[in-house]
Amino acid sequence: MPAPPDVHVRRVTESSDPALLAFGQIQQRSYYAPEMLIPPAAFPRLVSSGRRGERRDRILVAESGAGKVLGGTVYHLLPEAAFSSFLAVAPEVRGQGISRALHAARLGEVRDAGLSGLFADSVYAGRQSAADRAAETRAGTDPVARRRALHALGYRTVDVPYWQPVGGPDGGPLTDLDLLYQPLNGASSVETALVTATLRHYWGAWLGAERAAREAQALSERAGTDTLRLLDAGETPAYWHRGEGQH
Repeated sequence: MPAPPDVHVRRVTESSDPALLAFGQIQQRSYYAPEMLIPPAAFPRLVSSGRRGERRDRILVAESGAGKVLGGTVYHLLPEAAFSSFLAVAPEVRGQGISRALHAARLGEVRDAGLSGLFADSVYAGRQSAADRAAETRAGTDPVARRRALHALGYRTVDVPYWQPVGGPDGGPLTDLDLLYQPLNGASSVETALVTATLRHYWGAWLGAERAAREAQALSERAGTDTLRLLDAGETPAYWHRGEGQH
């Protein structure tokens, strides 16, 4: 569905822009575990820093003709590809094509930057804890529907055992996520080297370069192949079907 004609998407470039506060509020009420996301308090720093080494941080917002913020996205342009940290639309205006408009705008920037595509990660319902599923219900969200929507946008599941190095129980790896990718060339696979290079740069922002490199190498070893299939975004990698979820 196309966005309403009076909705426009723009990049936020000033740390004092009030749209950052409005988008932060949407983020906080749009996700069941907002504490796992980049905190809105960090948005001004992301905007003002612009480029940190080989990483360029971006925030886009979608606004009504009257200037009301309806949604937004945080993503990062890295040397090989981009990585989406979050995209959210206010619950009361979902289903109107606003997510698609935001996604199209950031894909345009990914293309203009000469990058290969856009990565993201997303929870897989089959590995969520009961507490997290209950939290989803309270937030009015559904992980299955979310993955279906991501597929409709163009994302596909990368067939590799992926987890975030930190954020899980006792600070360990967070294993209820899958890695998704949208290649700009429409390919049905992605090179493992592209995946690991992108994650090394993405994780390096909070793990440091040395730890991020180790974690990326570990993922490469788990992959065991130079090329990874891209699956329907509603699927989870074959690794989890083989009962190999202990690591």
